[in-house]
Amino acid sequence: MNRPRLLPAAVATALGVGLFLAGGLGLAPQGGRAPAGQERPAGQDASGAGLAADIRGFQEHLKNTPGDALAMASLGLAYVQQARITADPSYYPKADEILTRSLNTDPAENFTAMAGMAALAAARHDFTAALDWSQRAVAINPDSSTLYGTLADAYTQLGRYPESFDAVQRMVDLKPGTPSLARASYTWELRGDIAAATATMKRALDDANTSADRAFALYHLSLLALDSGDAKTALAQAEAGLRAAPGTASLLEAKGRAEAAVGHDDEAVTDLRRATAQVPQPEYVLELGELLQSLGRGDEAEQQYRVLRGEWKLLTDNGVVLDADAALFEADHGDPAAAVAIAEQGLRTRPFLDTHDAYAWALHAVGRDAEALDQSDQALALGTRNALFHYHRAAILRALGRNDEARTEFGTALATNPAFHPLHAPAARAALAELTPGS
Repeated sequence: MNRPRLLPAAVATALGVGLFLAGGLGLAPQGGRAPAGQERPAGQDASGAGLAADIRGFQEHLKNTPGDALAMASLGLAYVQQARITADPSYYPKADEILTRSLNTDPAENFTAMAGMAALAAARHDFTAALDWSQRAVAINPDSSTLYGTLADAYTQLGRYPESFDAVQRMVDLKPGTPSLARASYTWELRGDIAAATATMKRALDDANTSADRAFALYHLSLLALDSGDAKTALAQAEAGLRAAPGTASLLEAKGRAEAAVGHDDEAVTDLRRATAQVPQPEYVLELGELLQSLGRGDEAEQQYRVLRGEWKLLTDNGVVLDADAALFEADHGDPAAAVAIAEQGLRTRPFLDTHDAYAWALHAVGRDAEALDQSDQALALGTRNALFHYHRAAILRALGRNDEARTEFGTALATNPAFHPLHAPAARAALAELTPGS
């Protein structure tokens, strides 16, 4: 399964309120894999109560000092973060309005509002605009490690990987620590070096000096282990994270996925339900639905899929462009033609590895396998070790009659992570058996 990534990057505003600046404000799309550091920190209060109090404080301050551009920018940033941690995109128009007011008040040196605009554009999957705002912010404040994080994230989602890696290196040079090391870990993961990715994330854990940062690093170590086929370690890391930050939705999601991988299906369903109850992120809902479907609980799965469609409508109503996860869902469970349209639209705003893979799968679903193979090549161009990508490539090759190559790709998918997907992993095992002589 794809996964989101996150990064705690707290900064103090002029009002003395701790706030997560752009690097931790969700430059990731709502679903799909994104660089470590792009949505809500694993250890942050899942209810958003602390951030809600900050929002009220900014609002009250602005009643008394309506021309404070920094307070407006900080409130806009808080709205973007609140949308992320509550899965409520109705905060995005509010963020747009207050950030625009801030920039109109102080258009020249207002890098905080520019960072907020970058976070907002990225949350809506407009990564071209996110890159532009990030570049403008960095030009004003070139010594900010956090701003280089927003820049790196935008480059990554636009498929400009060498520039992204350079920006991450600059971020590390400016301030080595949990946020920058997390992104550095992800650059190694993108290039298929899981050992280096894990070692760097362990450095991020060693540098963590808050329970939130520790939980964050353990969350990603759990996912790195799971995506490498080590479900027992993944479960242990998720449990350690929950000891640092009890009840956190992202860690419950990681624990649920690890439990499913080791065959603890009832526990997995329970933890995924707890995660979606706290924060109904579309990716959590989809994971729960597909696990339920794999267990033969079709009615319950369909209920989750109805919730998912409702959440995606709410996202699009608030300016979010759907891409990889929505395309994969339609290809697997809905309308393959719609999957193609979603993926094509997604590639215009987010030409990232995930979107190329989703487009490949959508094209395969409508029988356009020669085109699908080209997109699959682009999804794997960096050498990323992603079992789902390899499974999709295997199915495409099989449809093209290239069975020897398909057999190799099915084997690669299962060797990478034998529990990579509750529905597709069993299909991969069955296909591999059919394609293996004498099996």
